[in-house]
Amino acid sequence: MSTAQSAGRSAEAAARRAADSPALDRLARIGLACRGVLYGLIGVLAIQIAMGSGGEEADKGGAISTVAELPFGSVILWVMVVGFVALAVWQASEALFSHGKTLDRVEAAARTVVYGFIVFTLLSVLLGGGAASEDQKSQDVTAKLLDLPAGEWIVGLIGLGIIALGVYWVRQGVTKKFREELDTGRMSPKARSMMDRLGMAGYVARGVIAGLAGILVIQAAITHDPDKAGGIDQALRSFADTPVGPWLLIAVALGLVLFAGYCFGESRWRRT
Repeated sequence: MSTAQSAGRSAEAAARRAADSPALDRLARIGLACRGVLYGLIGVLAIQIAMGSGGEEADKGGAISTVAELPFGSVILWVMVVGFVALAVWQASEALFSHGKTLDRVEAAARTVVYGFIVFTLLSVLLGGGAASEDQKSQDVTAKLLDLPAGEWIVGLIGLGIIALGVYWVRQGVTKKFREELDTGRMSPKARSMMDRLGMAGYVARGVIAGLAGILVIQAAITHDPDKAGGIDQALRSFADTPVGPWLLIAVALGLVLFAGYCFGESRWRRT
């Protein structure tokens, strides 16, 4: 074996040990709780929008800005930075070193990217840069893609991919497939029942939001108008424009609040 190969294997073994360390496990569980905080705040912001009193955008950036305005908000944000960095490292190790299914490893890689963006947003707020609008970022990216050859097709396929993700999340909720990620052996019957309800409502709400966001992206592709695309905030506001009015938005927002409860349960019972 060459020196380079030996060094590479030693580095991989060290990375595996770090990923399996009790310290990372504890920090990742803090990160899962922080994830619950974000989803809970997004749900609350969406309810405020439905009631006509919303100020912040109902997305991760708006939730982070809301935390920043709290007493000791900067301390909370630094805790969230540590937690989400731990989540990113954990999911990266799952993507690189786990022997699970290819789909599970791809999902872990996608989560790594998402958590990385959240860390970037947190640091931007902490360093005084503010949280950029997710709707605006989505529209900017869509505009650049539409300028490419066959840009409408590329954007349309991305929209279909987002819809597929929404369908996947709804299926996760309806079939209770999320149970596979929980250490149900350590849970009481009451806790399992509670997590079933929270997970079903939360995953279905996330899936519905993703599905509508995907439809908005497809509309942007068809009309060649990047302003049609948007993030979580624009998708949520679109629910209020339906014949049901703000009540549908409130129902979906409550689903996000319930998913926040599921995240808090995950921080205790998630397999890591």
